[in-house]
Amino acid sequence: MRKYLYSDETLFRNRDVFEIHHEPETFNYREAQLKDIAFALQPGIHGSRPFNIALRGLPGTGKTTAVRKIFSEVEETTRSLVPVYVNCQTERTKFGIFAKIYEKLHGHQPPPTGTPVRKLIYKVGRTLDEKDLALTVCLDDANYLLINNAMNDILYSILRLYEEFPRAKTGVILPMSSMEVRLAQELDSCVLSVLQLRETYFPPYSGEEVAEILRERVRHGVFPGVVPDPLFDLIVEQAMRSGDLRVGLDLVKQTVMRAEQDGRTAIAEEDVLAAYEISQYVHLSCSVRSLSRDERSMLYEIADMACSTESYLTSGAVFESVTESLGMSYTGFYEKLRKFDQMRLVELSHLNSGGRTREIALRYDPEKVKEVCG
Repeated sequence: MRKYLYSDETLFRNRDVFEIHHEPETFNYREAQLKDIAFALQPGIHGSRPFNIALRGLPGTGKTTAVRKIFSEVEETTRSLVPVYVNCQTERTKFGIFAKIYEKLHGHQPPPTGTPVRKLIYKVGRTLDEKDLALTVCLDDANYLLINNAMNDILYSILRLYEEFPRAKTGVILPMSSMEVRLAQELDSCVLSVLQLRETYFPPYSGEEVAEILRERVRHGVFPGVVPDPLFDLIVEQAMRSGDLRVGLDLVKQTVMRAEQDGRTAIAEEDVLAAYEISQYVHLSCSVRSLSRDERSMLYEIADMACSTESYLTSGAVFESVTESLGMSYTGFYEKLRKFDQMRLVELSHLNSGGRTREIALRYDPEKVKEVCG
C-alpha cells in the first residue's frame, strides 16, 4: 500500500525560502536602510544609549527583514547590546511587551499571572543596570500601539528607565506601515523630548527588483527546469499587479505545489493563473492588517457600496457615506483614499467633470474585501 504522506517526490529544494518571514542569505536593494539601522545601534555596542529610529514604508518593503538581519549581526557580535523584537500586531499591551523584554534578558518568561507590570519593569531595569547593558526594542508595526493611546505609555516606560536605573541605556526601533502617522502630533511632549527620532524610508520594490529577488529565491527553492523563463516572467507580472513582493513569493510556492500535486516536473501557465487566485489575497490580508480601525472601516464602506452598484464609485458619493457613518473630515478622507491607492487596494482616476472628484475602483472582489476587513 502506497504511503502518501511520506512520499519524497518533490520539486522543492527548500520550501521555506518562499515563506513570508524567511530571512534570505542575500538581502539586496536595502543597503542604505541597513546602514541607517546599524548606525542607530552603534552607540549601544560601545556602551552608550542607542539612537531611536522610525522605519517608514508600505507593507512588504523589507522593514522587518532589515531589522532581523541587523539583530542577528548584533547577537553574533556583542553581548553589551540586547536586541528585542516585538510584533505589535499580536502584542499591544505594556505587560506583553515588557514580558518579551524580560524573557530576552532572563531566558524565561515571567509568571503569566500575579506579576504587576510595575514589578516587571523594575526587574528589567535592575537587570540592565546591574549588568551595564544597552537595550534596543523593535516595536514592529508600532502604529498598532496608537490604539487606546498605548504608545505614549509604552515608549515612556522604555525610554525613561534611566531615571530609576542610571546605567540602563534604552532605545527603540519603530517600523510603521502606516505612512500618515505623525508621531509629533500623536505623542506627549515628555515622550518626544527623549525620543528624538531619526527616520529612514523603505520605498516599494520596482519590477526589476522584484524579478531579481524572486529569481534568487527560485534558484535556492526549486530544482532546475521547474520554472521556465517565460512562466517566471508571468509570475513577476502577476506579482506586480498588487505591487507586493509577498504575493510573488506565495505565487511561486502555490504554482509549484500545483505542478507537484499533478506529478509534473515543470509548472504550466494554468498553474500560475490558478495560483494567483489564491496568492493575490496575501497582499490584501497583510495590507488590511496594517490599517487603523478608521481606515479599515472606510475600506469596508467602499467595498459595501461597490457590492450594491454596477457603476463606478465617485469620491464624492463615498465621502458623503463615510462622513455619515464615521464622521470623517474632508482632508482625512482624501489622505486615506490616497493611501489606499498607494497600497494598491483601490485604483483612483480623475473624472472628466474636473475638480477633485475621482472614480474609485477596488482592485479586489468587494465581498472578499468586506470579509478581510471584518
